[in-house]
Amino acid sequence: MSKLYELSLSELHEKLVSKEITATDIVRATLDRIKETEDTIGAFITINEEKALAQAARLDESGISEDAVLAGIPIGIKDNIVTNGLRTTAASRMLENFEPIYDATVIENLYAAGMIPVGKLNMDEFAMGGTTETSYFKQTKNAWDTSKVPGGSSGGSAAAVAAGQIPVSLGSDTGGSIRQPASFNGIVGMKPTYGRISRYGLIAFASSLDQIGPLTRNVFDNALVLKALCGHDPKDSTSANLPVPDFTANIAEGVKGLKIGVPKEFMGEGIQPEVRQAVLNAIETYRSLGATVEEVSLPNATYGVEVYYIIASSEASSNLQRFDGIRYGYRSPEAKTLDDVYVMSRSEGFGPEVKRRIMLGTFSLSSGYYDAYFKKAGQVRTLIKEDFDRVFNEYDLLISPTSPTVAFDFGQDADDPVTAYMRDILTIPVNLAGIPGMSIPCGFAGGLPVGLQLMGKHFDEATMYQAAYAFEQATDFHKQKPAILGGTDE
Repeated sequence: MSKLYELSLSELHEKLVSKEITATDIVRATLDRIKETEDTIGAFITINEEKALAQAARLDESGISEDAVLAGIPIGIKDNIVTNGLRTTAASRMLENFEPIYDATVIENLYAAGMIPVGKLNMDEFAMGGTTETSYFKQTKNAWDTSKVPGGSSGGSAAAVAAGQIPVSLGSDTGGSIRQPASFNGIVGMKPTYGRISRYGLIAFASSLDQIGPLTRNVFDNALVLKALCGHDPKDSTSANLPVPDFTANIAEGVKGLKIGVPKEFMGEGIQPEVRQAVLNAIETYRSLGATVEEVSLPNATYGVEVYYIIASSEASSNLQRFDGIRYGYRSPEAKTLDDVYVMSRSEGFGPEVKRRIMLGTFSLSSGYYDAYFKKAGQVRTLIKEDFDRVFNEYDLLISPTSPTVAFDFGQDADDPVTAYMRDILTIPVNLAGIPGMSIPCGFAGGLPVGLQLMGKHFDEATMYQAAYAFEQATDFHKQKPAILGGTDE
């Protein structure tokens, strides 16, 4: 019999409904798998063992109906999404012992669907980073090669799914933080349209960019989970009051007749040759499936990184003011005066990357520089969005590499933050425009997974899933396994 961690969500659901297994069986197997692999992967900050088993027992007692497709399924939660009574740290010393007194809206939605949170996942501190190396707690490893970074900031969320610790996880994506680690770990990661999922209870990094999304091992599972996460939330003023479609309804309809654009700016200098070739091969696959694929241009997207780091850092500077050593979070034991409390608590509680972005954001918002930096960045952001709008008047989808490279060694960008920031050049424009983006496996380079990025129109995740599913059915990249899952590294 297949190990439970090798089964899809649909297969697990069938076994639960037929009573071949129980929710308690799945949760116990998941917790055992985490214990077995955690020393190797390092994906979890906190394990929710007692509560997860109690929730599973309640589900087993009440029974799991056929239409409750996610009931009894374990899920891992990125540690910047608040969970009532379960430690939520944002991977920072600042929140090392923080236990929230309420659940984020997405957590309420998961409970309503019967899903079982089994733990909180490692990440870059306050979601600031692209390698999960800025975490205060531990180093998460890439599931394919433990000498490589897992990506970030949702590195724990991606590595845990890729290593078979959990079947699905939640991440958050501010400039690529779901898609890039999904690419590095050879799994599926979706950043929905801004406003599709409530941000209430997501510890804010950059409020106009942040979006929660699911990471899974295949496209169909991802679509199932996204439906459960979505919906209007009056507690979030940016939440879209739109009906939530069944993203799986037309998922198997194929891509015949779809028009797909390939932004030339996303295929140029700086893209690793093997990564470019994998994407060119994917383009040919789409053509063979009946789609029209043509080159398009997004001229202002080349300014995305500069715009992003001004806007995101400015919003972070504002959002992180609340962590002041007064109300909750870390307070320096050495502080003697009120000024000491503020200065020392923030100096000791935040890591170097968070401090760098707070300083950059504070500078961009300061008197005399606001117009030159923050206001100008907002204007260029509008131009980037208009580029996407223009192209989407003619095309159904856009595709590109997710990342210019595959996963790289730890410490590679430690002394060069500018190079580290430029690695997000292909994912950032999606967040600035507020459109949906996802990454699916499309090949290998040097034995490491390559991700294909799909970009869609606002609130048109269904077409993206359709295209992603068609590609997945025509290839076998999603079936390749890292050594930790019994596969062989290429």
